[in-house]
Amino acid sequence: MIKRIVEISQSKTYLSIRYGQLLLNQNGEQVSSIPCEDIGILLVDHSGVTYTHSVFTELLSKGASVVLCGSDHHPTGMLLPIESNSLQTERFRYQIEAKEPLKKKLWKQIIQAKIRHQAAIVGTDSDVYKPLMTLRHRVRSGDPDNIEAQASRKFWPAYFNCLTDSSTALGMTRDTDGKPPNNMLNYGYMVMRAAVARAICSAGLLPCLGIHHRNRYNAFCLADDLHEPFRGFVESKVRDICKNNGHVESLTQDIKAVILEALYEEVSIAGFKGPLMVGLHRTAASLQRCFASEQDELDLPEL
Repeated sequence: MIKRIVEISQSKTYLSIRYGQLLLNQNGEQVSSIPCEDIGILLVDHSGVTYTHSVFTELLSKGASVVLCGSDHHPTGMLLPIESNSLQTERFRYQIEAKEPLKKKLWKQIIQAKIRHQAAIVGTDSDVYKPLMTLRHRVRSGDPDNIEAQASRKFWPAYFNCLTDSSTALGMTRDTDGKPPNNMLNYGYMVMRAAVARAICSAGLLPCLGIHHRNRYNAFCLADDLHEPFRGFVESKVRDICKNNGHVESLTQDIKAVILEALYEEVSIAGFKGPLMVGLHRTAASLQRCFASEQDELDLPEL
């Protein structure tokens, strides 16, 4: 079953649990009731939302993740289940004991997939398509030459240029605090990262122990690693929104809903074809098998 993404961002809401259902009340009246087992991500982006304690414990027990946003609408925290796999301890051990050569090999695979997606997004007619594909083949184990950054410097100008006319695109850069469509990219990345983190926990892995990202203050280093080859799905969706709607200044509820569609689109991963939300679990499970020396390569998505 495909899990649902529930976003609360428009009005003050009181959340509670009754008989395994998440109840949403506004102005003293119940406006919705959702089975907790159907929820994959609860995204709260309104300072007036209140909860009972059981909202968190019930959702976490059903394997859901909870993302809480601050006044700037950026995520300030994420709650994930501690125990979501019966072989948790064994898989933690494999992950912790993973050797550096294995981590570098996996990072190479991730970056190659990311660059391949960037080339596909700008298209074969783009001047940067061939340079991107050339860079992809130059990625070495651990990416010591930082080919990822070199590819990004080529990708982003071409990407922004294909969203709108060249005069509007002039000077546009990828910046979390930058002008639109950066706001749409930020939102899409945030939700995708939460979905990746949830899949990682379901696979019995620790999201804080990355294979490349190592920030001591980041509790989701592995989620940031595995998020990279899925960014392209957000970028493709934002590109389509801009082409269909022109210059989008405001991140409205309707625009958010369209961005979230990226998580439900069909994806191909190592012979599997199905919703991206399900595909994420395939990739996370393949990472676990790599840590356990049961598999040599990650199962990564095709764009």
